[in-house]
Amino acid sequence: MHLDRLLLVLATLLITSGCISMLPAHDYSAFRQANPRSIIVLPPINNTPEVIAPYSLMAQVGAPIAESGYYVFPVALVEQTFRNNGLTVANDIHNVPVSKLHEIFAADAALYMTIEEYGTSYVVISSETVVTVSATLVDLKSGTVLWQDKARASSAETRSSNGGGLIGALVEAAVHQIVETVADRGFDIAAITSNRLLSSESHNGLLYGPRSPKYGQPVPSEKAR
Repeated sequence: MHLDRLLLVLATLLITSGCISMLPAHDYSAFRQANPRSIIVLPPINNTPEVIAPYSLMAQVGAPIAESGYYVFPVALVEQTFRNNGLTVANDIHNVPVSKLHEIFAADAALYMTIEEYGTSYVVISSETVVTVSATLVDLKSGTVLWQDKARASSAETRSSNGGGLIGALVEAAVHQIVETVADRGFDIAAITSNRLLSSESHNGLLYGPRSPKYGQPVPSEKAR
């Protein structure tokens, strides 16, 4: 009986791992045809109660985009430009016509993001910080959607398993709650989410840009086909 259960668990794990490696790949044809070289990142729409979420995310997203081979317009410059034009709310900025964005910034594409989850939840013996972001890349010359995806990261993924029983779990939970509250764990998790969402090295991330040594090569999801 125990052997049967073990075999069932192993089979389930094999099936699950197989599904993970066979996630559907994006259709990058429009992305390749547009061939953007520069990207402007618009302030994200924040659908969470955490007012710090947009600032935390914006501090993280530039790195994976630049490392993927694109020129990223400086966040401070973009924000100040919108302010000079009377735009301070993300929803209003997202409603600006793409032709106007192209006229002002001369960027090839714009990245629209929405923060769906950001923050730490607490239960009796544990705490978890989660950041979930969805994003869409739009060609500013034609308005065509070039790419879109969603990514989620959690502090539970980076936490080592506890072997100290209930007392150990309580101690670990107390430590994590203090650390996540004082150091704003969301900032670190936002970095993981940003890389998972945008990096060309991640599954279904952006294509390798013109500044990347891998420019023109297939991204991981295409190699897995």
